[in-house]
Amino acid sequence: MKKRIALIAHDKKKDDMVALAAEYEKFLRQCLLLATGTTGKRLSDEVGLTVERMHSGPFGGDLQIGAQLVEGKVDCVIFLRDPMTPQPHEPDINALVRSCDVHNVPCATNVSSARLLLSQLEQTQ
Repeated sequence: MKKRIALIAHDKKKDDMVALAAEYEKFLRQCLLLATGTTGKRLSDEVGLTVERMHSGPFGGDLQIGAQLVEGKVDCVIFLRDPMTPQPHEPDINALVRSCDVHNVPCATNVSSARLLLSQLEQTQ
């Protein structure tokens, strides 16, 4: 069964997400991907990945992904967060990360942990 991976990146981390996706492009093409609005558009346009796009984070995209996670439709989350910039939708972000913890879904919040997670998933597929 294909892994379903959620990809989210704050504005200052979108370039990192595109680079990460390009690095793991071969593996990610074998997965079902969902992402928040702009992140998904960039992954599609710049890496050529097929991505199911949700709303942008501030407009409920994090919550949409969280809802799918609660329903068991997300295998892991890669959420490249910008810890130095306040986010207007911080409660939504916290709810998503909390849902990962509650439902035991792996969640990588920086490039190093994302590489570890993707490498492990790639080896076990």
